[in-house]
Amino acid sequence: MEEVNDTSVTEFILSGLTENPKLQLPLFFVFLGVYLITVVGNMGMIILILFSSQLHTPMYYLLSSLSFIDCCQSTVITPKMLANFGTEMNVISYPECMAQFYFFCVFAVAECHMLAAMAYDRYVAIANPLLYNVNMSYQVCLWMIAGVYGMGLISATVHSIFLLRVLFCKANIIRHYFCDLFPLLELSCSSTFINEVLALSFSAFNIIAPAVTILSSYIFIIVSILHIQSTGGRLKAFSTCSSHILAVALFYGSTAFMYLQPSSVSSQSQGKFSSVFYTIVVPMLNPMIYSLRNKDVNIAFKKLLKRMFPLNKD
Repeated sequence: MEEVNDTSVTEFILSGLTENPKLQLPLFFVFLGVYLITVVGNMGMIILILFSSQLHTPMYYLLSSLSFIDCCQSTVITPKMLANFGTEMNVISYPECMAQFYFFCVFAVAECHMLAAMAYDRYVAIANPLLYNVNMSYQVCLWMIAGVYGMGLISATVHSIFLLRVLFCKANIIRHYFCDLFPLLELSCSSTFINEVLALSFSAFNIIAPAVTILSSYIFIIVSILHIQSTGGRLKAFSTCSSHILAVALFYGSTAFMYLQPSSVSSQSQGKFSSVFYTIVVPMLNPMIYSLRNKDVNIAFKKLLKRMFPLNKD
């Protein structure tokens, strides 16, 4: 008897953020503005660190890597979403959807571990300042950055391999604004048990393990700060960490809410709101968080402006 082969899905339809046509144009301009700020802010941070010799330290190399990740993360998601605001049917092909998910996963996982690496850098700088150049040498920094991207590539590759084995043969409407894992698994007409186990396992590792590293680092940092005698010294030490604490809280709070629970528990509206926060809003905020409260960055920015636009005293 000849087997009947169901027609495979060749393209998906993204439901987007809203189905209200009156909101399409306003949302387009809002997210276009957010995306432009994200690209200018993060690329500006990378260029500033590249051309400012006083910022050529492990701390700022890690920060430039975070800016690169944020810029790529936003670019993977936002341009397609902006294009979809101007069309009646938000179509994305199967290969394009898989590619979007792969690169989204790479940069999302990389950001989790990059924030942990930055927390360790702050711990070494405050708790062991005399050994900072040894524990955070350029070679160590390079290996940490390589490990961050390695974790992103491994996680994305494993997820994508098992996602490619999932059959999509019936519904093709993704109730999301990009190709994320759980909305895709909802459309499957084959078993997704392995995919959900992998999702929860990798999410737990890629969120909880860096979070524990960050928490441990800040426990030691707080203990070290309390041992500082002068109030001014304590405030200065805390100010070097406050920006990172805020960035961590914003990113991990929204990411954990989305991925550290089974897909059946989280509602679509909550999932979309959480996703907008860590895929679009956080990448825009990070350059502001790290620049507005950082004296070294502000000084380097003013020096770079003077070099680019020297004042003519004549």
